[in-house]
Amino acid sequence: MSILIDQTTRVLVQGITGREGGAQTKLCIEYGTKVVAGVTPGRGGEEFEGLPVYNTVQEAAREQKPDCSLIFVPAPFAADAMLEAADADIPLVICITEGVPTLDMVKVKRTLRGGGTRLIGPNCPGVITPGECRVGIMPGSVFSMGSVGVISRSGTLVYESVAQLTSRGIGQSTCVGVGGDPIIGTSQREALELFDNDPATAAVVLIGEIGGNAEQEAAEYVSGMRKPVVAFIAGATAPPGRRMGHAGAIIAGDTGTAKAKKDALAAAGAIISESPAEIGSTTEQVLKDAGLV
Repeated sequence: MSILIDQTTRVLVQGITGREGGAQTKLCIEYGTKVVAGVTPGRGGEEFEGLPVYNTVQEAAREQKPDCSLIFVPAPFAADAMLEAADADIPLVICITEGVPTLDMVKVKRTLRGGGTRLIGPNCPGVITPGECRVGIMPGSVFSMGSVGVISRSGTLVYESVAQLTSRGIGQSTCVGVGGDPIIGTSQREALELFDNDPATAAVVLIGEIGGNAEQEAAEYVSGMRKPVVAFIAGATAPPGRRMGHAGAIIAGDTGTAKAKKDALAAAGAIISESPAEIGSTTEQVLKDAGLV
């Protein structure tokens, strides 16, 4: 089993004829992802890699019945793309787009609240269930099948931590890049709950960073989890008040510091990795201590 996506997931790509959308769609197909169609307004009736292209998500959803929409749409239009997918009742929407205006995401978040669509992102690397399905931009070669779930605000640190796990023979159940913006669809806490309820996931690696209080909210859930959690917080040396990489990685008050986040997670029972280079070894030790390897 896995969370969010598996080998049966039917994927629709919004922005499939764009440079990035097209290139990543090809890589998803090569990985084994079941991409069923694409959407580019004005290009309906064309084909991309043998897949039908539609003008609207409604039309594509009606004819192809996708379970997931992958969005590669420029930032000014990304919010409309997310809402169009939700309006078509697609259960899972993964938005890769970086630079989506915060006010646009306020509208999207409010509209999706209480509905049947789960959003991952924006400004994220996507989701991958190793050996089954890749929906996003993650490099499939570093992932391996197994039982450790990975959640991260940072795409780069997903790849780094997974490479360490794979090199130690520790495979992953699913890896979720939740995104680094101030307002995102699915929080770290919500992703933790999905993994906690997944029978195929034995432990979770949580990678956070400075800014906001998402890690503290995640810590509240960690305190009641049945599975061990290894956590790393990036940005410990970042100067207060300066944006570091992600739009959400800016400290505003004590709650946004790396120390505050690590303290909250440690108090909740998570095992803290003090260095990104130690995520793999820390996870291996935790699994050994729990009798899981």
